[in-house]
Amino acid sequence: MSKTIPVKKNDYIDVVFEDLTHDGAGVAKVDGYPIFVPGGLPEEKAKIKVVKVNNGYGFGRLIEILERSHFRVDVEPGDTHKYGGTQLHHISYEGQLKFKENQVRQVLSRIGKLEDVKIHPVLGMEHPWHYRNKAQVPVGDKDGKLIAGFFKPRSHEIVDTNESLIQLPEINEAVQAVKEICSELGIPAYHEETHKGVLRHIMARYGKQTGELMVVIVTRTADIPHKNKLVEEIAARLPKVKSIVHNVNSKRTNVILGDKTKVLWGNEVIYDYIGNVRFAISAMSFYQVNSDQTKVLYDKVLEYAGLTGEETVIDAYCGIGTISLFLAQKAKKVYGVEIVPEAIEDAKRNAELNGIANAEFAAGAAEAVIPKWYKDGIKAGVLVVDPPRKGCDEALLQTIIEMKPKKVVYVSCNPATLARDLRILEDGGYRTVEVQPVDMFPQTTHVEAVSKLILKEGN
Repeated sequence: MSKTIPVKKNDYIDVVFEDLTHDGAGVAKVDGYPIFVPGGLPEEKAKIKVVKVNNGYGFGRLIEILERSHFRVDVEPGDTHKYGGTQLHHISYEGQLKFKENQVRQVLSRIGKLEDVKIHPVLGMEHPWHYRNKAQVPVGDKDGKLIAGFFKPRSHEIVDTNESLIQLPEINEAVQAVKEICSELGIPAYHEETHKGVLRHIMARYGKQTGELMVVIVTRTADIPHKNKLVEEIAARLPKVKSIVHNVNSKRTNVILGDKTKVLWGNEVIYDYIGNVRFAISAMSFYQVNSDQTKVLYDKVLEYAGLTGEETVIDAYCGIGTISLFLAQKAKKVYGVEIVPEAIEDAKRNAELNGIANAEFAAGAAEAVIPKWYKDGIKAGVLVVDPPRKGCDEALLQTIIEMKPKKVVYVSCNPATLARDLRILEDGGYRTVEVQPVDMFPQTTHVEAVSKLILKEGN
């Protein structure tokens, strides 16, 4: 017999929040029945309205806070439009770091069954605002006026925003300038319902160490009305701009960038540095959005790799070679593999750019390329993985277990898939020594973590 649900939709109830979900909602329980409430914080007492009831859990809306958490910070009502994509901006930064550390601890214990692993406090930022070096801003119109900003949660309604508190000031300035210029020139916004109109997104990228700016105009159409005037005005109003690019996305899709990219003005790439390694960044390149914390993250990868100059290292999921080139400074040889061929071309170009000759890159699936290398006699003492959110491919994990590198350094952007993969590696003969979470995305629920694993004796 199913258990009776203790609340009904539209009930008003007083609750005490016990925890936060992985996406930052408060968790309250009524007779063991969990209710998830955006905006609630652990240890707070609040009045909520129940808005949805499922068999195993419900959702509520915060009506009134009766007893505040000491981690809560007040947000000026007029500033809320600046907080697009920031699920934790109502929590002090100290509270955010505690939440993220707790998140890593809980999933490693619950999913990975890893109880005796040393988990360090999260490495945070001194100034946890205005850090993103890239924006991809959707464009629409309202009352005949061009708007650009962010989507309201769980909707496709655009909130017009002149400034984001997590973007670098140069990014905010670029997006605002392009929005104003397009509006002045009467370039029409794209409408996804009708698949008509022109301007879909405004994208900006900024090299924090070099001061170089790229603007990307994403349109449905192959032509941009008043293109020459648009380019002239962008170059005049944004003195730091080094590249103006046109990307065409003619498909009915939520994917932001299309396949066709053309440089309208300036260079194909801008440059930036992580530490003393220089990177060329194109419109399509994957590049970490928080330059300062990327250095912190990669320094930790280097520390955990413990290179002496004698090691052969394999970097699975190497992207444009960011981690590979960092490692190559201390290793004898680095092999990087990545499934996206364009990223491998970028990686080779970045190696050349830095005069790094001991890094070699191959395009293909890591789980296919690495066994071939192994067969060809390439034996890695250290293997680094930095997979997407879904974690490592199971075939790659089995390859690692068979290859038996003495050390594995796992860089993760998703604690849940990290915990799952660490469990597989532990069962395959590895021991997780320590985990260092790094806050790459302050004010949001995301957290990166670097894990150090060593091969157990006898394996």
